Amino acid sequence: MIRRRVSVPRVLLGAVLVLGFALAGAVVANRVDTRVPVLAAAHDIAAGQTISDADLTVVRVAAEAGVTTVPEAQRATVVGRTAAMPVAAGSLLQPALLGDVAWPPAGQAVIAVGVKPGHAPAGLAAGSHVTVLIVPTSNAPGTAPSSGPSSVVQADATVVSVEQATDQSGTLVVSLLLSGSAATRIASTAGEPSLVQLGAGR
Repeated sequence: MIRRRVSVPRVLLGAVLVLGFALAGAVVANRVDTRVPVLAAAHDIAAGQTISDADLTVVRVAAEAGVTTVPEAQRATVVGRTAAMPVAAGSLLQPALLGDVAWPPAGQAVIAVGVKPGHAPAGLAAGSHVTVLIVPTSNAPGTAPSSGPSSVVQADATVVSVEQATDQSGTLVVSLLLSGSAATRIASTAGEPSLVQLGAGR
């Protein structure tokens, strides 16, 4: 049986080549990855809230033209600033979200409605687009009772926040952003509201 002699120089050369290819691959991967570290909300931030370091997290996103973000390097300058409007958890921070409170926007209003179990879809979250439907339980004094579809009060809105009521009834307290006139109409209607979630392309 003939044994082949192992060439130590060749083994070393092979190891060097493997290591070299691995390093080259890592360099190429880093160059291909165009994502940059930017700041995002670690959890929901309310309008007017002073932002702390714990409110911030860092995510890596692809740099896109026209998309304004706040680089991780500016984290220290963001801490202590005021949120100009609500920022949902996971949302990328933008310069326009910082500064004097500008919430709700002009011509719009925020109201809260109590939604009983079964009157809203599961998984409803901030940013969802919904239609608010209320069937009035009574009519104004001196007016004839109304009937049919025309009696339903409805308005389109955007969900600002969703919280469980403290009375353990299962009721959801949903804050909604909608036009000022629609807010007044919904808030002044006695009845149980239902929320219908709309698709993103509504």
